[in-house]
Amino acid sequence: MALLASSTGFPLSSVGNARKRPTLKILNTPCTGKNEQLAWIDDDRVPVQESRMKAAQFTQFAAPLEIVTIPTPSPPPNGVVIEVKAAGVCRSDWHAWQGHDPDIKSLPHVLGHEFSGTIAALGDGVTGWNLGERVTAPFACGCGSCRQCNCGHTQVCPDQYQPGVTGPGAFAEFVAIPGAATNLVRLPEAVGFSSAAALGCRFATAYRALAHPDQAALQPGERVAVFGCGGVGLSAVMIAAALGAEVTAIDIRDSALESARNLGATATRRFDEIEDLRADVTVDALGKTETCLAALNALEPRGRHVQVGLMLGADSKPQIPMGTIIARELKIIGSHGMGAAAYPDLLSRIAEGSLAPEKLIANLISLVQLPDTLRNLGSFQTDPGLTVIDRFATA
Repeated sequence: MALLASSTGFPLSSVGNARKRPTLKILNTPCTGKNEQLAWIDDDRVPVQESRMKAAQFTQFAAPLEIVTIPTPSPPPNGVVIEVKAAGVCRSDWHAWQGHDPDIKSLPHVLGHEFSGTIAALGDGVTGWNLGERVTAPFACGCGSCRQCNCGHTQVCPDQYQPGVTGPGAFAEFVAIPGAATNLVRLPEAVGFSSAAALGCRFATAYRALAHPDQAALQPGERVAVFGCGGVGLSAVMIAAALGAEVTAIDIRDSALESARNLGATATRRFDEIEDLRADVTVDALGKTETCLAALNALEPRGRHVQVGLMLGADSKPQIPMGTIIARELKIIGSHGMGAAAYPDLLSRIAEGSLAPEKLIANLISLVQLPDTLRNLGSFQTDPGLTVIDRFATA
């Protein structure tokens, strides 16, 4: 009896719906020449390997992450399992770990919503995708059938699925993604896995927030002020500069301001030096009440403010100065990522070299280094830029 496996080595035991596994047997397989744990999974009595993977998991909010071995996920109908090659570590992960995100309904939990990799298994009904293809996906995956998804706005699908939030995430060797036709994005060969790991959240969010006509619709020569120079803020600085804007970056860290200058900011200021700051477009990339209000107050009449940083916990209900907004005819725009259908334009800019997300990567780490890295995100003492996991099975 042959062991069923994909060309990537991922067992095909989980393709399709989960089925009853009545018995377990230890057999000697001709594929490996050694004993493997196998399971009967269908009426034809075909044995397949029970697959397990490494993952970073927490069992209580704010409790230390642990590197554990857990079952490899199964692809949902019309979905896939992706072998994760790179995963970004985002401040949103820190918020989720702290219990600030009510969409995490059960524990233990695996975080991770920024990732790239190769297709390792196909669910029933998947067409147009092949094992081994290089892919990424947005952090907000659409259902594919609602009004918003039909208009291409899967990032605001009312029934969206978020890996690492509403389901197990990519801080693991494998991650399952639903709706391949709606949510998968093919990666050009020119875009590496580490660079692509930033696209599902921070870089893609900043790109849509600034470039798309339904968001800030930034024009060459306009003045942009970016508040907060972490991963999404530095992404916004690079993108705004590439679009021809005059960019002012604001932060409390000298190292972050230096990074912003290196990525195209024409001016930098510390947060306590913004009294006379004026801009046509402002971006709050941090998600604090202080930065949100300061960004609004810095706008010229008829200016546009884009709120990209998540406002959670104590910052979830800021007191917005509606009098100022009315008097100056300001626009406040929420930005919640970018649907898969909008990725080709972004990817073409990356492939041609006008945008270079790889320049944002400050640290490449292994999965075993993640617990300490995530804990340090809460102190704002981490290096500016992106931290990406690119080693999962080894240190």
